[in-house]
Amino acid sequence: MKKKVSNFIVLFLLAVFTCNAQVAKTPVDYVNPYMGNISHLLVPTYPTVHLPFSMLRVYPERADFTSDQVAGLPVIVTSHRGSSAFNISPINGGTKDIPAVKSYSYDNEKITPYRYSVYLDDEHVTADFAPSHQAAVYSIDFEKAGDNMLVVNTRNGKLDFDGSVLSGYQIINRNGTKVYLYLETQQKVEKAGSIANNTIDYKTKSVDGKNQAIALVFKDKQINVRYGISFISSEQAKKNLKREINTYSVDEIAQVARTKWNEVLGKIMVEGDDLDHKTIFYTSLYRTYERMINISEDGNYYSAFTNTVKSDEGTPFYTDDWIWDTYRATHPLRVLIEADAENDMVSSYIRMAQQTKEGWMPTFPEVTGDSHRMNGNHAVAVVWDAYCKGLRGYDLEAAYKACKGAMTEKSWLPWTRIPNTEWEAFYEKNGYFPALKVGEKEYIKGAHSWEKRQPVAVTLGACYDDWCLAQIAKQLGKTDDYKYFLNRSYNYRNLYNAQTAFFHPKDSDGNFIEPFDYRYSGGMGARDYYSENNAYVYRWDVPHNPADLISLMGSPKNFVDNLNQTFREPLGKSKFEFYAQLPDHTGNVGQFSMANEPSLHIPYLYNYAGQPWMTQKRIRTLLKEWFRNDLMGVPGDEDGGGTSAFVVFSAMGFYPVTPGSPTYNIGSPLFKNAKMTMSNGKVFEVEAVNCSDENKYIQSATLNGKTWDKPWFSHSDIANGGKLVLIMGNKANTKWGAAPENVPPSAEKL
Repeated sequence: MKKKVSNFIVLFLLAVFTCNAQVAKTPVDYVNPYMGNISHLLVPTYPTVHLPFSMLRVYPERADFTSDQVAGLPVIVTSHRGSSAFNISPINGGTKDIPAVKSYSYDNEKITPYRYSVYLDDEHVTADFAPSHQAAVYSIDFEKAGDNMLVVNTRNGKLDFDGSVLSGYQIINRNGTKVYLYLETQQKVEKAGSIANNTIDYKTKSVDGKNQAIALVFKDKQINVRYGISFISSEQAKKNLKREINTYSVDEIAQVARTKWNEVLGKIMVEGDDLDHKTIFYTSLYRTYERMINISEDGNYYSAFTNTVKSDEGTPFYTDDWIWDTYRATHPLRVLIEADAENDMVSSYIRMAQQTKEGWMPTFPEVTGDSHRMNGNHAVAVVWDAYCKGLRGYDLEAAYKACKGAMTEKSWLPWTRIPNTEWEAFYEKNGYFPALKVGEKEYIKGAHSWEKRQPVAVTLGACYDDWCLAQIAKQLGKTDDYKYFLNRSYNYRNLYNAQTAFFHPKDSDGNFIEPFDYRYSGGMGARDYYSENNAYVYRWDVPHNPADLISLMGSPKNFVDNLNQTFREPLGKSKFEFYAQLPDHTGNVGQFSMANEPSLHIPYLYNYAGQPWMTQKRIRTLLKEWFRNDLMGVPGDEDGGGTSAFVVFSAMGFYPVTPGSPTYNIGSPLFKNAKMTMSNGKVFEVEAVNCSDENKYIQSATLNGKTWDKPWFSHSDIANGGKLVLIMGNKANTKWGAAPENVPPSAEKL
């Protein structure tokens, strides 16, 4: 009997250990690409399949997640949130009506960062996909053999079939930027022809123009496809394919991609009992790797800035970045865990500037060039943040020249790329950008008819950019420039309304625009004065100098009261009226907008006014309210890692409030433990003892073994590894980190 019981226990334990081994998850297994795929109002997230920083990215092409149709199978997305270039449409043998692009009803879709599979139930076809960096594989299974087709569409370009290989290009912008394709199949192509009037013309195997397509016909049930893509040529696309993929096995390529994802996501390992927290964390981290993309191909790259192919001279060339969104947290995260890539990205900015006749730093660089959207010149923040935290892989003098040119020669008018106008001359003389009076017509040639002037947002953004440029000037020994730009970095004072404690637009006569409602004045998106968000958000847009903002408001108490008012002020109208005017201003907590990037630093500002416990409360509340493991789990636009990086940092327990200051504000971590392996191989660890949903408040702390009573730490404290230990409790310790002498640093005084 004892022997039987003993054997039973052994078998039971083996079963338990085997089961645990089977369910053990790696970081990529926590990623949910569907998180946020249904938008609260504007653009949703996309379930992107790709390698980190990869040139080749795909996702299902559909109107939105709730659509029951997809437009064929994707080949490559050339711009973040853009449509697919080319298209593959599998069509059953015997079908008489052959469209250039077919819309399919679909089911059983499965997406991970490294694999995509779907059942196209109209055609009874199963497709399976895996990506490499500049190439990919598909396995396409039909239910029956015989005259099964793959129809490949150019959308706008040219395709040729030479009897075994399909190649060509698609034009992706007005300036003629092209993406090239080289595609081959494992199975023999029995016949091929162009699509004309929904039928196949077997006499023609070359097409040129819009929505032209080639049909490849097979006798097989399973068709295995592999292809390379390029921005240089079809021949280069072939080289990219041959360099990266020597198989038709989706399983093999998916395993390589999975390993790569675990390598990069595993740079931050978190421990905690809440599986949703891990899913939210690793999904957010995955999204920070969707851009920028490395477009170097065998040492060369296509530059849309010159419309020529250039040598990368040994430094990979990166593009596709919306800097207005990503400078705040995405780039600072890369400084910590992807320093080599971040160095190359800054170097790429410099090369972009040098390849333009003006020499100006880009603002929204893409594969097709600088689209120059939003406002400000925030590449200067990316440059200085990297440098002040120790990165040296680029020419700071060249970066300074390009940044200074953009900030002194190029107009600050939003969404434009023109030389200075009378608007900038007014700013130079008066220290603020003037707003139009109510009813006054726009008179500045070049002002965007939809985006308007955004004078308060632009003034505030210019002040921060000037502060960053001043720091570079100081580093380079340019004393006069340092003093000049530091002085300009205080220009926000010129729009501060002491009676209301808001930044208030002024007309060209120096008068505040009246009457004024800080919630609604400014028209669509408040663009007459602000940008996408109302005055409550821009009240706090002085990230380089919270101490001076406290001084303007009169006291830390007033500062905190105003912060609390931001989170508590009602919308003031019905939701449909509010969002009809301010559709980007979603994720509301009062007038605070969790969905839009200018808000990301706001909950950390309590640290500057002696109430770190309120930062801890706000951060935990915001993460719980607005970031969830579900289809609507992201509160607004995710602009390529801009918002997701906030989640990554905040979940670890700290955040870079001021890119360009080598400091981090402490919040309230979600996890009991987070270990971040930095680019130099050193590990920074945050241990949160007793951490739970209730235990969100810091009771005491140590940093690198020493008692720590500051709600911040410097980059130098962790640059060579370190450990922050936070003792957590369920009630606020209002004394921890609250002493006036312990507040985080702000800009130097004039």
